[in-house]
Amino acid sequence: MSIIESDDNHLRKYIFEKEKVIVKFVDDDCPVCKTLAPSFKELATEPRFQDIAFLRMHAAENPVSRKEVKLTGTPFFATYKKGRLQECGVVATEEGVRHMLLKLK
Repeated sequence: MSIIESDDNHLRKYIFEKEKVIVKFVDDDCPVCKTLAPSFKELATEPRFQDIAFLRMHAAENPVSRKEVKLTGTPFFATYKKGRLQECGVVATEEGVRHMLLKLK
């Protein structure tokens, strides 16, 4: 599955349409966001995570979602299951993202 670019207006649609969702909040000036981009893309294509929708949102451009998850920095990840926020926080490693995905499974 490819990564879906989303925003405040469409996030609700995705988290209620898809049973499991992970959102990566990024900032253009965040070097860790850029470093994690290839691994996030690779995780989105792994067969065992095909039942999870992968979204990417720009933190500065989405104040409603940023407030909902209490964003504290980037890269910030949030997982949703059946429309409900499950877990969120700053994650700086592929291992940390993988751990969130496995918990969401």
